[in-house]
Amino acid sequence: MLKVSITGPESTGKSTLAERLARQYSTVWVPEFARTYVGNLGRPYTPEDLEAIAHGQLALEQEMQLQAKNIFFSDTDLLVIKIWSEHAFGHCPAWIQEKLKQQNYNLCLLMGVDLPWEPDPQREHPHLRTYFYEWYKSELQALEVPFVEISGQQEERLQLACRHVDALLQKH
Repeated sequence: MLKVSITGPESTGKSTLAERLARQYSTVWVPEFARTYVGNLGRPYTPEDLEAIAHGQLALEQEMQLQAKNIFFSDTDLLVIKIWSEHAFGHCPAWIQEKLKQQNYNLCLLMGVDLPWEPDPQREHPHLRTYFYEWYKSELQALEVPFVEISGQQEERLQLACRHVDALLQKH
């Protein structure tokens, strides 16, 4: 089973691309567990909530993997939770960092910040997207994870991502 993670700052088209790639390759995509979780909170999130989100994301990924055909796409990964936690609370639980090192995605698609910001009640930092993008890139390099940068408008992003996914499929 090949696994592709779509990662990066807020409002960069992760969910849209994950859904479109899954449709393109006739498989499933794992939605971002945090959207539902935070949407149902009714209060500000806490460090404990981020841990619950990490557990929920991992469980959802495991569940969806059973339905996948050869490849699946994850709308987020533990790197998102690590960066979110460190930015919001100044630290990330050790177990999340350890699980992050164990993630075995065949490819990560790092989403660029060249799409217009789309306001959403769960989004917090429209003015920090470049800052976060550089943080994601630095973390991916440090983790030595295979990743490519995805930029352009929606169709360009899909075409670029498909080229990299096709190359991945040809290798395996």
